[in-house]
Amino acid sequence: MTTLVSAPTVNLDHVEVTELGFSGQTFLLAFDVANPNPFPLPVNSIAYGVELDGQRFATGTATGGFTVPASGTAEFAISVELDLLKTAPPLLYTVKDSMTRAIPYELKGEFDLDIPATEPLRFRSSGAVRFSEVGRHALQMP
Repeated sequence: MTTLVSAPTVNLDHVEVTELGFSGQTFLLAFDVANPNPFPLPVNSIAYGVELDGQRFATGTATGGFTVPASGTAEFAISVELDLLKTAPPLLYTVKDSMTRAIPYELKGEFDLDIPATEPLRFRSSGAVRFSEVGRHALQMP
């Protein structure tokens, strides 16, 4: 079946550390989306997976719509709450390193669109991203 809707290009623009604690950490993942289509893309939800330095960092589904303009760009952000001390201690070192160097990432997922009879649009990208610190707090390793 030929699709009439081309998949957008999605990149992880930056990651902001919004909360740090021993019982959990909160990150804001900011994405850029480029729509190659000559019509707007009304997005209902996003399923995503992010790997940092080859390690699974975050997966999930985010609801709440936004529209990517025709042949244009848009930004969206997802808040992710994790407990890296329990779930992925090696990622703590990756996060700490991200304050001083860009970390390779892999991103994949799909957009569920508010366009009748349209299959979800899959996306995949890779690059490097740096984290920004919350306020004046520095990331302390246990």
